[in-house]
Amino acid sequence: MRRFTRFACIDWSGARGERLPGIAVAECHADAGPPRLAGPPGSWSRQTVLDWLVDRADESADMLIGFDFSASFPFADRGAFFPGWDRSPADARALWALVDGICEDEPHLGANGFVDHEDAARHFRRHRGREGVDFGGGAGRMRLVETRTQARPASCFNLVGAKQVGKSSLTGMRLRHRLAGRIPVWPFDPLPEKGPLIVEIYTSIAAVAAGRPPGRTKMRDATSIAQALAALGSAPPPAPEHHDDHSADALVTAAWLRTAAGQPHLWHPAPPFSPAITATEGWTFGVA
Repeated sequence: MRRFTRFACIDWSGARGERLPGIAVAECHADAGPPRLAGPPGSWSRQTVLDWLVDRADESADMLIGFDFSASFPFADRGAFFPGWDRSPADARALWALVDGICEDEPHLGANGFVDHEDAARHFRRHRGREGVDFGGGAGRMRLVETRTQARPASCFNLVGAKQVGKSSLTGMRLRHRLAGRIPVWPFDPLPEKGPLIVEIYTSIAAVAAGRPPGRTKMRDATSIAQALAALGSAPPPAPEHHDDHSADALVTAAWLRTAAGQPHLWHPAPPFSPAITATEGWTFGVA
């Protein structure tokens, strides 16, 4: 099984604007040394994250990189991402291209133009009570991996509320398309023998593995972060470190990736994980 010497977690954001406080990047090495933030909070934009990833590709970094957004939308439940739309893509890579193409003139890798698109909007729940006729009602449509996790994720088609992940997922799709295959993405690509690899993660899975109770996974103080890292066999980052929930998520999840990457069953989930699901919906690393 592939062994990595470096690990990183990117806590992502779908918010409007350029420099976003919701983006945090943390790194750690394969030893038990502490994870550290890469750059001060508020210094990252989606474009600078893309540039950082390109640098990791250029140096062939031996790094496993976790991204906290959904790589794709539900497909298996209705046999399409956007049933009834003649531009509905056949697989996840085509979905990334569609989102980026519709939003190509929007700055900062934003994706508001996609959810406002006449045909796409039918599938989203948006603010001010605007629920598309094809949203599906209730909690909304879910990917198969989302029905398997205890983390209670929100539907990617839901754009309302604190738990919504749709906006970050759409902006992340633009980033993945613009990477143009320079870094493989699991499980859409096989594990490379060398160089960086990207996986989708839920930071709440890492927090629960670090001893946080489900539903109370957010950490905002040095003591809580140190306790979570200790549970993962890691020393805490040296003070001073900025402690908001985004930087905490990045620090703890980077340390969790270091422990989880050596667990073979996480790379080979049980059914319904399959080649067809891999090509369309993808999977979240850590959901067995």
